[in-house]
Amino acid sequence: MQIRNQLPNHWFILTVALLSMTGPFTIDTYLPSFPTIEAEFQISRALMSQTIGFYLVAAAFSTLFWGPLSDRIGRKSVILTTLGLYLVASLGCAIASDYSSFLLFRILQGMSASGGMIAGRAMIRDAHDSHQAHRALAYVMMLFGLAPAIAPIIGGWLHDAFGWRSVFYFLALYGFIIFLMTVYFLQETLAKADQQSFHPLSVAKVYWRSLTHSRFLTLILALGTSFGGLFIYIAGSPTVIYDFLHLSSTDFGYQFVPMTAGIIAGSFTSGKLSHRWPTRHIVHLAFIAMTLASLISVSRAFWFETTITGVIAPQVLYAFGMALSMPALSILAIDCFPHNRGLASAVQSFIHILFAAVVASIIVPMLATSIIGFAVAQLLCLTTALAMWLWSGIISTQNT
Repeated sequence: MQIRNQLPNHWFILTVALLSMTGPFTIDTYLPSFPTIEAEFQISRALMSQTIGFYLVAAAFSTLFWGPLSDRIGRKSVILTTLGLYLVASLGCAIASDYSSFLLFRILQGMSASGGMIAGRAMIRDAHDSHQAHRALAYVMMLFGLAPAIAPIIGGWLHDAFGWRSVFYFLALYGFIIFLMTVYFLQETLAKADQQSFHPLSVAKVYWRSLTHSRFLTLILALGTSFGGLFIYIAGSPTVIYDFLHLSSTDFGYQFVPMTAGIIAGSFTSGKLSHRWPTRHIVHLAFIAMTLASLISVSRAFWFETTITGVIAPQVLYAFGMALSMPALSILAIDCFPHNRGLASAVQSFIHILFAAVVASIIVPMLATSIIGFAVAQLLCLTTALAMWLWSGIISTQNT
């Protein structure tokens, strides 16, 4: 039995979208402050990039706890708990006196930011049937897409006006506002009859089932690696803006606004197509767009001069394709475990975030200042994602 959301749907979608935006806000808002923080803490760009990587690793592993917990005590309780921790972590980053303490609070930010994202996605599937959930998640993605565009712009303004610490005071305020919205605008969607055991053995058994479920794994790997292709340019944006394009801390909008427009357009299109096209057709179209974008990026990197349009335009098309596929892939994956949606959402996010962490802490530092390396790495991510998607189709055919 499902509990249908009885609040106005736009408030439900808005609150879940803001919860999902916590992650990109926490990653992107302080990007313009990288040089200043590096100078104050006397650290290298590689160490600074690892503040994203450690954040993502913490977020990835904590999802494995928050997911099954939300299947036991409810989605809303997990959201409120993690938002409280996020508030503390953001304030800790704001007052950090050295790199070690800053990194510690970044890890706590990661551990707490993941809870709302996990529980919010499970709420959408609790409250809607499959097609409605696809559409609702697409609209959440539309709003979510605003975060990468406005976060570095807000961060740049705050940095220039008040210094880098003001960025983290802003994040604390953002978490507090969402906490209030959750209290007033979200109702619990997990019925008592659907609560699952939180006993370690029971949770371990379900996790083992998820790790041996071939279709589920291929779907979430397709989702994580396709996102990773875009995240190379997000986590590497200081290098793109400062080193490739030779721009300033207030110019991150040149990269993030067009990319966000691609995400919003892709999410909107996905929502509109969800009741007209079969899911597989939507995902196929998405991979065509991402493949074309990646090939353009590689060709431009090898044979053409580096310009703003040349670097950013292919990423807009890639972002469109990624956003077109994400709602469909997410719902297909969650539906593999209809009685453990919180846990399924957690595993999905674990793979998604862990791959992003590898991109931020290992791949991007290895690429250094090579625009060719960025383009080739994105193509390799996409090739892996496409292979996983095609494999999932083969598995589905065999099972039927």
